[in-house]
Amino acid sequence: MSRMTFASHPFLLGFEQLDRLVERTAKTSNDGYPPYNIEQSGPNAYRITLAVAGFREEDLQITVEDAQLVIRGRQTDDAEDRVFLHRGIAARQFQKSFVLADGMEVEGAALENGLLHVDLIRSEPQTVVRTIEINRPESLRDETDD
Repeated sequence: MSRMTFASHPFLLGFEQLDRLVERTAKTSNDGYPPYNIEQSGPNAYRITLAVAGFREEDLQITVEDAQLVIRGRQTDDAEDRVFLHRGIAARQFQKSFVLADGMEVEGAALENGLLHVDLIRSEPQTVVRTIEINRPESLRDETDD
């Protein structure tokens, strides 16, 4: 039995990429670390805030890969020379991915007080109206030209 997706509807032509994006989003990790907020900061502006306490700027990497915002964090474990009586704060790594819609751009990022802010902006799409000329088949042109 074949799997039915919304992109297989006959009125949705060329939406296969959207179907793949939905599948990819469903596969991303949902472990909840680090916690994050997504807020709308303007009519076409958004901010993703991640709680990255203990991470330095050089421990974090932000990339856009194939319409996907990827934020990675990797802490170095410098605990070899220390003796812990209790260790509740572990050096940890993470990767968070967010699928970006067409026209979404990363405007910038800032790290302050243990919070990583990534600002996104969506450019306004231009409305394009195009008139399509209707061509007559060759066989009809020959008959009317006589």
